Amino acid sequence: MDMEKSLIVISVFFFAAFVKGITGLGFSTICLPFLAMTLGIKETLPLLIVPSLLSNILVMVDAGHFRSTLARFWPLFVSALPGIPVGLALLAWIEPRIAGAALGFVLIAFCAFSLARPEMKLPANLERPLGPPVGIVTGVINGLTGVQVIPVLPYLLSLPLSPNHLIQAINCWATLSGAIMAIGLAKLGPMTWDRFLMSAIGLVPVYAGVKLGNRARRWLPPETFGKAVLLLLALMGATLIDRLL
Repeated sequence: MDMEKSLIVISVFFFAAFVKGITGLGFSTICLPFLAMTLGIKETLPLLIVPSLLSNILVMVDAGHFRSTLARFWPLFVSALPGIPVGLALLAWIEPRIAGAALGFVLIAFCAFSLARPEMKLPANLERPLGPPVGIVTGVINGLTGVQVIPVLPYLLSLPLSPNHLIQAINCWATLSGAIMAIGLAKLGPMTWDRFLMSAIGLVPVYAGVKLGNRARRWLPPETFGKAVLLLLALMGATLIDRLL
């Protein structure tokens, strides 16, 4: 990777980590449109693996309730196994512009949901039956676009979960799917040693960005700032779609 691209990656990593430190928005979700517009989605996905996995594991350790979460949601987690390879196969097969447009649609859906925050309650008798289909669909979207939270986040938010249980469930999903993505990307070719090294080097600006974002939270209103970032992500999603037209 040349110096110009490396500087772009480091800058985006720092910005995404800074936003995460202030608002708690997902690191990968923020990075994806910025890097996809400059590097392309196929080159972007491998760069996010190392920082995403590390941040997810750290959150899992801190959140607790690992065993109970695994016992309750293992059908959801296992369903990532077939879903992600299907998404990666689609990514390898379709044109990069189409993959970018798919990312744009998913980003707009995520931003719309996050801004609207609808009140949803799933009947208890539907939790288990819906788990595997939600996992498979999320896995396919994850493999194709890199976005890990649609539709699994709305599904989990519709259940009666404490904040720590919700955080643990999301990060268990993200960690497992990230590991599957790493293996799949290595098999298909996008995960090269050069990109893996760049991903690992990116841990430095990620750490610095999160720390600075945590401090900035004291004087920047997180909710207002978060809404501005979501609107920016939606705009970038629309730009990715426009590139296809």
